Amino acid sequence: MEAAVAYVDINAPLVERCRLNDRQAQAEIYRRYAKAMFNAALRITGDYAEAEDVLQESFLSAFRELSSYKGDSSFGAWLKRIVVNKSINCLRQRRLALVPLGEQHHEEPAEAAGLSPDDEADTHYRADVLRRCIQELPDGYRVVLSLYLLEGYDHLEIAGILGISESTSKSQYSRARVRLRELAAQRGLS
Repeated sequence: MEAAVAYVDINAPLVERCRLNDRQAQAEIYRRYAKAMFNAALRITGDYAEAEDVLQESFLSAFRELSSYKGDSSFGAWLKRIVVNKSINCLRQRRLALVPLGEQHHEEPAEAAGLSPDDEADTHYRADVLRRCIQELPDGYRVVLSLYLLEGYDHLEIAGILGISESTSKSQYSRARVRLRELAAQRGLS
């Protein structure tokens, strides 16, 4: 039988220094997490300037509310929850409207549209096109797709974050995938 291994956050000493308002420690935490947190905010908001604002507000909140971080998850996971919540709030301020369930798109083809890159340049091009297609999705679709596929939340968690039902989250995700395939096909990805 294997011995239980305690979880140790490698950033714990740095976080403790941040609790003491150590500016160098705060700068280091920012350096370590800014890019990933910006990307998460951008995937949800779909807007570069808003993602920058969310990033700054998230770090300010994190440093201000560091006393609420108990260390039961990694600092990065705790910070990511702040970023996701602030990104969602940003969308709500824009009056996030989930695409009505009655709205119809072309049905998904029977065979999955798999992306099989030929070489590294082609892979980079396809990824860039796919990123742009994701940004073109309606807010409701993009948010659910990003939270589920890219951020790793399940539909029950997404429902709680967005204040929707779990079935609505699943439906929005399914419709987002169909619409994403349509957009990708229009740009020559199949």
